[in-house]
This record gives sequence, structure tokens and C-alpha cells, in this order.
Amino acid sequence: MTQTTATAPAVEEPRPTTTTRIHRAWFVAAVTFVTIIGAAAFRSLPGLLIDPLHQEFHWSRGTIGAAVSINLALYGLTAPFAAALMDRFGIRRVVAVALAVIALGSGATVWMTAPWQLLLCWGLLVGLGSGSMALAFAATVTNRWFAERRGLVSGILTAASASGQLIFLPVLSWMVEHHGWRPAAVTVALAALAVVPFVWLLLRDHPADVGLKPYGAEEFVPKPEPALGAARRTVTVLFSAVRTGPFWLLAGTFAICGASTNGLIQTHFVPAAHDHGMPITAAASLLAVVGVFDVAGTIASGWFTDRFEPRRLLAVYYALRGISLLFLPMLLAPSVHPPMIFFIVFYGLDWVATVPPTLALCREQYGEDSAIVFGWVLASHQVGAALVAFLGGVARDTFGSYDVVWYAAGALCAAAALMALVIRRRPVGAPALA
Repeated sequence: MTQTTATAPAVEEPRPTTTTRIHRAWFVAAVTFVTIIGAAAFRSLPGLLIDPLHQEFHWSRGTIGAAVSINLALYGLTAPFAAALMDRFGIRRVVAVALAVIALGSGATVWMTAPWQLLLCWGLLVGLGSGSMALAFAATVTNRWFAERRGLVSGILTAASASGQLIFLPVLSWMVEHHGWRPAAVTVALAALAVVPFVWLLLRDHPADVGLKPYGAEEFVPKPEPALGAARRTVTVLFSAVRTGPFWLLAGTFAICGASTNGLIQTHFVPAAHDHGMPITAAASLLAVVGVFDVAGTIASGWFTDRFEPRRLLAVYYALRGISLLFLPMLLAPSVHPPMIFFIVFYGLDWVATVPPTLALCREQYGEDSAIVFGWVLASHQVGAALVAFLGGVARDTFGSYDVVWYAAGALCAAAALMALVIRRRPVGAPALA
């Protein structure tokens, strides 16, 4: 009996882990980064196709902007449900299906002949697919796989979308200018399909699947049981969050963020620059440069978020963005000149630098429900983007210029800076609001 009890602790002793090897979480983050890059190919396309579709089909810019608007709105509204579905069915399955839907929607556009087909393929299908691949995907991976460096990782994964823009914009703009818009749409479909094997073979849903602790965690975290009633949980979390003031402030600021980035610059910068005589390829190349500095700015923002008060960071980001937009109408010209390059660099650094502090505030305020709450906050981001994508096209049709849109967006960014400052801080140790 004495010998038996003496050997028992040796049987129960946990298997030693190798600390000198790179943690698996970083490989999962790398696969997530590549996946978001593949899905980001479509995000590079709308601004390039407004003029070609207008010329070929004689559709108004408002009609084309409506398809972009549907896409952006669904991108946001799908995100919170996607986060819950990932809890229910796993990250790999949801992301693989989403990529397939993106490929179907983008590839089917080559046969369209009527506006409703554009709304269906470009708006509905790609909107649903890309929404399932939205920033809630990055938030879920970060929350599950990392206990430390979350700000840095969320910044890196957020920058993946900009990296996709950097990679695809010059290529797609060259295709549109020299071979038409259809090869560009096919390229987007193939890019989405190419990422599926990486997702299925290399991505894992939870550290417990491979017997690891989350990066930086002191204790092993068991994999939770699949969450039933994903849609019900998503709506329940929303109903709980909307009863709190911070949710409305976060949603409002992020709606303005979407309006001043995806809805405005990404959708309308290329046609606006073309209105001033700038070639489409040159304007698209400027957007690609935005992607270069977006990567640096977003990663730096994640680093800052780990060290500084996120509310103040948001206020600074929105204030600087608003100021830059007020100067943009004076910078557009037939050729690229130094002040425009300065704007592109400045705007690129600030493009989605708002994401890491916004995600940190969601995590602070709403605890375990933060990924779903962030999904709803992201929905507001895309609703704001959708409104400006549509209204920007209408403004161009009505006034013959985008100037009024730039000025209005600058004013909204000033309001967002003030809203960020009044988000109250949750005391340390206090329970999450939701």
C-alpha cells in the first residue's frame, strides 16, 4: 500500500511543456492572418468597379452604391451571429463555408446583366460570406488562444485586411484597366477558394484541441461544450448590452469609423480621384499605400492599447482622422503630389487603428460576451459604412462632386472623438456590464 501511494503522484503529474518552442497560438494567428487576407480581396474591388459598371451597363452610381451598401451592412450584421456560430460549430467550419460563399458570389457576377443580380451576388452572397469572416473572427481567435498580448494580436489580425488590400489593389486595378472587370472578379473568387485548405488543415478551434494552454495563461483551459442556441444567445447578449451606456457610445463611434473608412475612402476615393483626372491605377495604388501604413498603424495601435488608456487613444485617432478629411478636397488633382502622399500616409496609419482600443473596451465592459458584443459594435461600423457608400454615390449623382461628403465625414469624426472620451471606465474587479 505504501509503495502504491508513493507512485501515484508520478502518474498524475502533468506532462511537461517545452518552453523554448514557439507556442501553437502564433501559428493559429498566422493562419488567421492569411485567411483574412484572402477574404479581403473582395474588399479591394468595389471602388474599382463603380466606373466600369457605370460605363458598361449605364447603371447609376447610386444603384451600384446600393449593392456596396447591402454588402457592407450584411458584413456587419452577420458578424455577431458568426461569433456565436463559431462557439457552436467551431471556427474551421464557419470560416470554410464563408470563404466558399464569397467565391460563389464573386464568381457569379461575371454573368450578371441586371442590377438585381449585382445586388444578389455582390450584395447578399459576398456580404454574408465576408460578414462571417469579419473582425469577430479575429476577436474569437484572440480571446481563445491568447491570455497575453491580446492588444498586439488583435492589431496584427486587424491589419490583415489592409494587407489584403495592399496585395490585391494594384493587381486588380491593373486587370480592370487592361482586361476589364470580369477577370478581377474571378481573381477574387479564386483567392477565397485558395485559402480554404489552409483553414481546414491548420486552423484549430481551441488550445485544448491540441492539449495546450492559451498563450500566457498559467492554467490549462478546458474546451467549453458547444453552445446551443447560437442565434438566441447573440440576440440575448444584444438585449443585455443595449441597456448599458458604453454600448451605444462604442457603437456610435464605430459607426462613424466605418462611415469614414470602408464607406467613404475605400468605396469612393478612386472614383473621386478619377473625377479630378487621376488615372484609376494611380488612385488604386494610393489606396494600396494606405494598406501599407494601415498595417503599421494597426499593429502600433495594438501595442499602445496594451499600455495606454483606450478611450484617449480613440479620441486622438478620430480627431486626427476628421482633420485630415477636411483637407482632402484641396488635395485631389490629376497627378500625385507630396501633400496627397502625406494624406495617404497619415490616413493609412489611422485607418483601423481604432479596432484594438475598441475591442479592449468591449472586453473590459462585457467580459466573456465581449466577442459577441464586439460583433454588434462591428455591425454598427458596417451600417455606418453602408449608409455612406450609398449616400456618397447619391451625392456624386446630385452635386457632381464628393466635396460635401468629405466635409460631413470630418465633422462626424470630431463627434466620435468626444463620444470616446465620455465612455465610463469600469472599476477594477467590478462585474461585466452584460
